[in-house]
Amino acid sequence: MLQNYFKTAWRNLLRKKLYSILTILGLAIGITFSYLVASFIYQELQVNKLLHAPENQYIIRSEWKNPDLGTDLTTLAPLGEKLRADYPNLVAGFYRYDAITVAVSQGDKHFREDVQTGDSTLLSMYRFPLLHGDANTAMSAPNAVMMTENKALKYFGSTNVVGRTLTLHNFNGGKQAYMVSAVLKNIPVNSVTYLFDKPSEIFIPFGSLEGRADVTDNWDFQYMVSYLQLKKGVNPHDLEKPIQQLLATHASPMVVENLRIYLTPLTEYHRSANNNLIQKMISTLLAVTAFILLMAVVNFVNISIGNASSRLKEIGVRKVLGSEKRQLLFQFLAEAITLAGIACILSVGLYVVSAGAFGEIVGKELPRPGTLLPYALLVPLLFAIVTGLLAGIYPALVLSNIPSVQSMKGLLRSVGEHKAMRRVLLGTQFSIALFVFASAATISQQVHYFLGKNPGFNKEALVSVAVPRDWTPAGVAKSESVRNEFARLNAVNAVSLSYEIPNGNVGRQTGIYNAGRDSAQAVHAQILTTDEKFSETYQINMLAGRFLQNPAQDAKTAEIVINRAAMRSLGYASPAAAVGQQVRLHGFSDPLIIAGVTDNFHFESLHQAIKPLAFLHLRGVNIYRYLTFRLNGNPAGALPELEEKWHTLLPDAPFEYTFLDQTIEKMYVAEIRMQKAARLATVLAIVIVVLGISGMVSLNVARRTREVGIRKVLGASATSVSLLFLREFLIILAIGSALALPLAAFVMTNWLANFNYRIAPDWLTFTCITLGCGGVISLLVWLQTWKAATMNPVKSIKLD
Repeated sequence: MLQNYFKTAWRNLLRKKLYSILTILGLAIGITFSYLVASFIYQELQVNKLLHAPENQYIIRSEWKNPDLGTDLTTLAPLGEKLRADYPNLVAGFYRYDAITVAVSQGDKHFREDVQTGDSTLLSMYRFPLLHGDANTAMSAPNAVMMTENKALKYFGSTNVVGRTLTLHNFNGGKQAYMVSAVLKNIPVNSVTYLFDKPSEIFIPFGSLEGRADVTDNWDFQYMVSYLQLKKGVNPHDLEKPIQQLLATHASPMVVENLRIYLTPLTEYHRSANNNLIQKMISTLLAVTAFILLMAVVNFVNISIGNASSRLKEIGVRKVLGSEKRQLLFQFLAEAITLAGIACILSVGLYVVSAGAFGEIVGKELPRPGTLLPYALLVPLLFAIVTGLLAGIYPALVLSNIPSVQSMKGLLRSVGEHKAMRRVLLGTQFSIALFVFASAATISQQVHYFLGKNPGFNKEALVSVAVPRDWTPAGVAKSESVRNEFARLNAVNAVSLSYEIPNGNVGRQTGIYNAGRDSAQAVHAQILTTDEKFSETYQINMLAGRFLQNPAQDAKTAEIVINRAAMRSLGYASPAAAVGQQVRLHGFSDPLIIAGVTDNFHFESLHQAIKPLAFLHLRGVNIYRYLTFRLNGNPAGALPELEEKWHTLLPDAPFEYTFLDQTIEKMYVAEIRMQKAARLATVLAIVIVVLGISGMVSLNVARRTREVGIRKVLGASATSVSLLFLREFLIILAIGSALALPLAAFVMTNWLANFNYRIAPDWLTFTCITLGCGGVISLLVWLQTWKAATMNPVKSIKLD
């Protein structure tokens, strides 16, 4: 009997090819999107699950009363080691690292790499598998370096390179040879080696790189990434008192007063990091998937019920011949599951085709179906059954309940009684589509606002390059000489040497207060370390005074430049009133003179409000990281000249440049991904709506062909006939927009509240979206009804 149900279902699908194709395409699109999202979520849920004893692994995090005093994902340098040493009954292991970026060379290969300088406990904590080397001694020698097989192939062309030498440029302007002690298998994504944007794949011991101070015992250094492995049965609450005791004993009163330490399980950290970025992405994609799948199911229900007119006599004959209601119900459910099964099979092929593009949207490479076995077989089967049941249960109940007499006569009254349900479903579909369109438009407008807003400096034609570091007075002087050589190039308008660039990684924070005042009244300001060319290169507007002078060229007291926000926080009435005043900084013994006041500008992303900010000359602290060039003319012509000069002046340093507008764009990667996902959802919603309307209009035209002929005989025009079909859709669209657009405005207003600088939901855009949808619907209806409206009425009336 079951075989007969599906055989009959297959024949019915072949007989109604157009409606079958429309339904299958709609379902396939919805199911494909569901596969893609499910694959992405599965991967995100697996992050950190492959670490050793993941249920006992934690990252130490910091919550500061004043957020400017430190960061969330780092902590005091000695804390992890001290917890392991003093509380071995609670802590099974620890690992800490300081993330640095250095130039790495091997022969004539020069690259800038993200390197972890950390504890020797890395392998014992996480059991990363080795291809070559001994895990027990891999990090015991001071000049040892571990790397992944990717990096071994990059520098040596093979993986069996234990004993080979790699050169790292240190912070004193020199080079140090490191011996490869171990090669790790490529490490899957995790929150230890992939904590920041780029994975760390080179590892060296603490304190081994000259010029980089060993801060492992410094309780004032709060930028150490630290992990703990707790003993089985120990939970984070058991460490609250030990942590407080250690802070009270070793940390400064300011730290004790402002800092709260807490542990986050690594099984949760990946999704909760960066203000719950991944969890928000998962929740958003799940909501969008539900919308898209719901629209596809609505299409199926509407087309199935609308197609009932062609099945009435079939249903009547079956009932007269003895078919029970249960059998009819199973027959129609078999058809629904068959349709969903075909859609699922098609969606597997669509998944393979679209996985790469979707992976770019969510920022993650998705696995191929073959790597997801047995899920790649079970999930399509489950989707076919569940989706078929969800989509087919209502049409099956409607059709199986039609009375036998009315079915034999081909009467449509019983089906017509469900017009209200079909209209509600169609209205739901329109509402979802309009909500998606309006939300996508708002997200796009906010992203364009981010990228298009004037940051307070001229970001055009700015190129930044990381430079080799020599943090000695002689090294600073040499780098300034290199800067001056670049400034003579015709391709360069201006060039500056600095520790920071506007990439979201702000300088250190410290207190600044007026001389003669209590230091407890200090204003916390971000300190940027630059040269005297910085404001000229970035074209930052000076409100009063001038920018920094090179201390080597001026014997005056050390200078400081502040922005308008710092001026107001310090209580000065105007920029001119601030110039020439003395201020002090926490940690500086001598006072400084305010040389100038800049206008406010965005050094961080537009997520944050502009904060008090101050400039110090890099000669005062001897640190720098970047050269920033303002190019003349066409960058494509200027960059080759710049690169040639670079290799002449800095032959062993990699020339890896980034345009500043691209650097700024990276600060909004989450919003840009959301924008791309919203655009994809919009396209899918449009396709599903078009398929649904095409099916519904086609069914209506087929069912009312004779009515159209009679109306034409009575004098109706082709336009009035088209309007007859169009009116219902436009009324439903109007009702759907009245429900969807206020909801979209409410949801988007809450989303926009996360940003300090934002747009407001644009009702003009919402109105244009509704009118655009109305235009598309009108075009679809006109194209499908025009043939029936212009048909010879004699033929129309004769059609059965």
